[in-house]
Amino acid sequence: MSKVTVRVPGTTANCGPGFDAIGMACTIYNNLELALSPEGQTTIEIYGEGNSQIPNDDRNIALQAVKMVLDYHHIQDRGIHICLTNTIPLARGLGSSAAAIVAGLVAANAATGNRLSKQILLDMATTIEGHPDNVAPAIYGGICLSVMHSTGTKCLSFLPPKGLRLVVAVPEFTLSTKVSRQVLPKTVPLKDAVFNVSRSALLVGALAKGELSYMKYALEDKLHQPYRQKLIPGMEAVFEAAEREGALGVTISGAGPSLIAYTTVNDHAIGQAMVAAFENHSSKAAYHVLEIDTVGAEVIELIP
Repeated sequence: MSKVTVRVPGTTANCGPGFDAIGMACTIYNNLELALSPEGQTTIEIYGEGNSQIPNDDRNIALQAVKMVLDYHHIQDRGIHICLTNTIPLARGLGSSAAAIVAGLVAANAATGNRLSKQILLDMATTIEGHPDNVAPAIYGGICLSVMHSTGTKCLSFLPPKGLRLVVAVPEFTLSTKVSRQVLPKTVPLKDAVFNVSRSALLVGALAKGELSYMKYALEDKLHQPYRQKLIPGMEAVFEAAEREGALGVTISGAGPSLIAYTTVNDHAIGQAMVAAFENHSSKAAYHVLEIDTVGAEVIELIP
């Protein structure tokens, strides 16, 4: 029997204007333990966040990811045991599904001789997830710029500027990516597309050079956040509360409903103000002060 344990970070995607293109790894993690045996049944244990909601059968996406690697190597008839220990909130816009997919792929890769490159794992993860903006930073860590191409997913990652922290307000209610995407228009005005292209370019430049004073302008968006606002009660008030306490800017985290403030100061004051604003709109919430994870998915134990 081979046994491997991996740790995978949560992620925030879009980052305002970078819809389906920009993502960041966050210092909140899920662990997956995978044991493969020459024979036996498939079993899945789930602890922590989502333990009563995540399926423990063939619908489990971590299991699907493990099987994708095994199928790639033409490995069949193996006993598979998976144990998930989750701290990433489920269906809140912090990449819980991406973390499960990447955890399954990285664990299975380690258990089968570590023969697949990160590029192959990224292509596999994108195939399962449908888009790379969460799975890329979960694999590589840091800030990731991703595009889908006929030759495969392309990802450029770089390290964050020093001192940047992420204050994430997580409301109690959930919001599925499917529902969040359904409110988006099929076409947008040219001026809105240009607005987002310019902000995305400014955001990448500000992060790459550490010129964080530009974040206030760079995080603006017209492609998805205005349409998703009706799904997140109190969103405008939460944005305003965070900015009053000194946040550089605020965005929806992924598809929501979590809202994320970028800051170098007053992180707890910002978090408390965001939670209070949510509660003023009848939504209980909690906050996390995170940094940008620079490692990505990593094997923390391997027993051949």
